Parts: sequence; structure tokens; C-alpha cells
Amino acid sequence: MKKKIIVGVAALMLFVACNKDKEILNTLADYNTSMESKGYHFGDKLQLPKEVTDNAESITISFGDKETSDLVIDSKYYTLGDNAVTFNIKTKGGETLNQDATINVFAKNPVKNINYEIAADYPHSTESFTEGFYLEGNTVYESIGHEGSSKLMKYELGSEAVSKEVKQPDSIFSEGIANIGNKIYQLTYKQKMGFIYDKNTFEKIGEFQYPNVIGEGWGATTDGKNLIVSDGTKNIYFLNANDPSKIVRYISVAGNSEVYDMVNELEYHKGFIYANVWQKPIILKINPANGEVVARFDFKTLADKHTKDQDAVLNGIAFKGDNMLITGKNWPKIYEIRINQ
Repeated sequence: MKKKIIVGVAALMLFVACNKDKEILNTLADYNTSMESKGYHFGDKLQLPKEVTDNAESITISFGDKETSDLVIDSKYYTLGDNAVTFNIKTKGGETLNQDATINVFAKNPVKNINYEIAADYPHSTESFTEGFYLEGNTVYESIGHEGSSKLMKYELGSEAVSKEVKQPDSIFSEGIANIGNKIYQLTYKQKMGFIYDKNTFEKIGEFQYPNVIGEGWGATTDGKNLIVSDGTKNIYFLNANDPSKIVRYISVAGNSEVYDMVNELEYHKGFIYANVWQKPIILKINPANGEVVARFDFKTLADKHTKDQDAVLNGIAFKGDNMLITGKNWPKIYEIRINQ
């Protein structure tokens, strides 16, 4: 009889312990749901529910191959934007519990709205499905997308007469471009590879494979040292210009209340990255050190004039001195924007 009682007590204790473990995981799951919408800033401390901390012998947070027991949001472990993590909880009862979570980290400072006025406009071919765009002197370099139509070309600002071009095979969908030294780097959309051209002759002098983490090619620019690319996510990657298959570092793009996904066309100017967000009439001004959106332009009025379908969106950023040039896919105009800080 005594043995049966002991077994019964042990079973009850196991049942209670299992229920307690389930309660901890459910509490942590509910906390994660609220945490995703709330978000944190660097330096904040994760305030885990009392039901979790009271029953934990230890808590660690893992980020793939990194792990910390510090509950402070530290840039050594977190990026701006959404961070996929796993909470590892060793309970006082000796069990190890794991709970996947997402921790959003936002910039501390509010995003400023930049005022502007239209200084001039120039013709732009409505046949040009603009994917990459930059200005050198008075010469526009443009990468045109779509299978069967993809090419790299150049022409003088104010003219639609193409002075030089190189077409891509019909299977290629061209994307962003950037000039480093005497080389033009051109991305492709789905092939996970890019082309390198001689800037003067447009002769193809090389190809490169994307690092594995980059699934697609979207926008491209340069800070003079690195090839900087986007892939349609919140991330912007800095690639080694001598070997673009290698990542130097990356940043994730976020403001003080929003993570910006689908970052597309890029332009580097005077210490900042300017980026448009696919299918949104905005351009972001981004700190390249950490991905913080410090300011933004709202070009809805201009975009509404030309966005006749879901493809004809704002997509093209260059600089003419301190003025910005913008255009879009199949837009009839390039606009010169005077920035009023």
C-alpha cells in the first residue's frame, strides 16, 4: 500500500512540474507576442515575466552561434529591426526549457521629415524599367531590368539619346549598379551573381557570386571602398570590392518605431546611405554605421503622378552636387530635388 502511495505522490509531483513548465513556456510565449509590437532600444533591459524569473535557475539567450546571459539589449548581439532568438531556461526543478522569440529593436531618435522643392526636371524614357541609377558629371548611368530587356546604359542628363549600352542575355533580370574606380558592378535579380564592366568601354571584365546569405540582388552603391548592396530585406550588406563574394559587415534598417523591409535602390552621399523602399513613395536617409533611419523624404505627390500600375514605382536615386535626382520605373521624368534642411 505504501509503495502505491509513494508512486502516486511521485506521479502527482511530475504532473505539477510538467504543468509548471508548460505555464512558464506559455507565459514566455505571451510575453513574446507583446514584445514584438512594443520593441526595445539599445541599453534597455528585457523585463521577463515574474512567473519565468521566479522559477528559473538560469536564463540565457541564444542568437544562432552566439549566446548571452545578459538581459540588456546590446549591439554585440542584437541588430536594429527584428532579432530571432531562443530563450534557454534552466528551471529550479532541473528541467531545460527552450522558447523561440522575436525581439524588435528600434532607433532611439525620432525620424525627421525632410522638406524639399523641385529645382528642375529632365526627360526619362518610359521604356526604361529603372533598377540602378547614378550620376557622374552630367552622365547618367542606368541599369534596366526585366528578362529580355535588361541592359546597362549611359546618356547625358537632359537627353534620352543613349551614348553607350550593353545588353544582357534574355534570361537575365538586371538590378542595381555601382561604380568603384574604373569598374561598374551590376547585380542580377535571381541568378545570385553580378557582372563587372570596364567603365569606359562597357566590356565585361568579370563576374562574382553573391555570399550565401544574399538571396536576391536589388540595389547597389559604394562608399568608395565597399560594394554596398540590398537584397529586398531589412538588411544592407557591405561587400569586399576586390572579392564581392565576401561580406565585410551588414546593417539592418529601422527607425524609432518601424523596421523597414524591402530596402531597394541605394545611393551613398556625404556619409549617409539613401534608400527607397519598394512600392512606397519614400526615400530613407540611413546612418551606415548602424542602420538607423535618421530622416526620410515623402515623394507621394510625385509618385502619384506616374505610378500607373504596381510596377511603375519610385526607383532611382542619384546626386547632382547637393541636389538629389529621383526617377522611377517607366517614369517620363527625372526630377532634381533641392533639399531644405
